[in-house]
Amino acid sequence: MKKKLLQLSVLLGLLITSCSTPKLGYFQDVQSGQVQQLTNPNYVKAQPGDKLSILVSSKNPQLAYLFNLPIVGNYDASSSGASLNSSRVANYKVDGDGSIDFPILGKLHIAGLTRSEIASTIKNRLIQEDLLKDPIVTVDFLDLYFSVMGEVHRPGRFIIDHDKVTILDALSQAGDLTIYGCRDNVLVMRTEDNTQKAYRLDLTNSQQLYSSPVFYLKQNDIVYVEPNAKKARESTTNGNALLQPSLWISAASLLTTIIVLITK
Repeated sequence: MKKKLLQLSVLLGLLITSCSTPKLGYFQDVQSGQVQQLTNPNYVKAQPGDKLSILVSSKNPQLAYLFNLPIVGNYDASSSGASLNSSRVANYKVDGDGSIDFPILGKLHIAGLTRSEIASTIKNRLIQEDLLKDPIVTVDFLDLYFSVMGEVHRPGRFIIDHDKVTILDALSQAGDLTIYGCRDNVLVMRTEDNTQKAYRLDLTNSQQLYSSPVFYLKQNDIVYVEPNAKKARESTTNGNALLQPSLWISAASLLTTIIVLITK
């Protein structure tokens, strides 16, 4: 009898010490001075449904004007930059085939190209076809977003304003994870070729994180931070009651008292 009570007391002690807090730190496998190999930078690329602004300028503003979409505003060909008296910029929408209709050049397939690659493609066509001798082509993506949901401080939809955005950038913009966020099981949902793929990330494991195909985000990606077990239990009545240290300490104290009384 005494032996069983002693074993039970030891078990309670182990349960108390095992009630540790969830993982809160990132990159827990990183050592000082460690060199981490990153995946190739995944720059944001055009895909069907995207909107872009494309501006062609030249030393000959009247000629360059032919390669820009007409927009609401008064065109001032006498100015050095062939500017439009309007802050609004016309935009192109990438169609379902991944193409845009460009003035004079016609259909241009740009899906899968970065901003700089689109600009180079247009510039080269203008020079090769002897349409402009010194074109300057500026390309910008418009209205590109990613979303962050779940256990973060500021969930929402965020604008992509850089050529490359990492999952860490996204979480930073969302105010970082709350203490209830599950850091070793972050979900990224990505739509590709009319299908949605799910990827899991472990923010505590740098090697797994940096090698993931979703370390660099794309437009329309959805990042979801799941609640940890403690947060999930809070959704039920007294869900965390049995894990409170005070409860187990009281139980261990009572059991110790019983053992002392029995063994006297």
